[in-house]
Amino acid sequence: MNVDIFETTVEIDESRIDESPAAIREQVYEYECRDRQEFDLTVTTPGGLTGEVMTAMSKIPYGETRTYGELAADLDTTPVAVGQACAHNPVPLIVPCHRVMGSDGELKGYSAANGVATKRRLLALEQGRGTKQTQLPIQE
Repeated sequence: MNVDIFETTVEIDESRIDESPAAIREQVYEYECRDRQEFDLTVTTPGGLTGEVMTAMSKIPYGETRTYGELAADLDTTPVAVGQACAHNPVPLIVPCHRVMGSDGELKGYSAANGVATKRRLLALEQGRGTKQTQLPIQE
């Protein structure tokens, strides 16, 4: 399924989430409006390193970031492997791969439309630099 946020589209594999598409869209809308800091959705992660990285990313608090290297050290792997796992996150935004950045402080890729620009906007929103949205909720 596709969800719209900040005039861009994020593709989410809804088969990995137990709740309905309507519930997912409502929570994304609340997040965009800064009325929600955590998603209350049941996500089934894939096996292997991608699932381990997704679990680690889901523990990064709202408004904070970690580097690929920090996650790699925690998971006893390499930053490149963490980056590859982030790129395979089937539920970006819900599992916040936008909170992972390079060790140099630079934002690296993001799988949603508009890539790094979308990642930058999500982080700005979470760090209080974005504007609160006033649009109507997305309808199915």
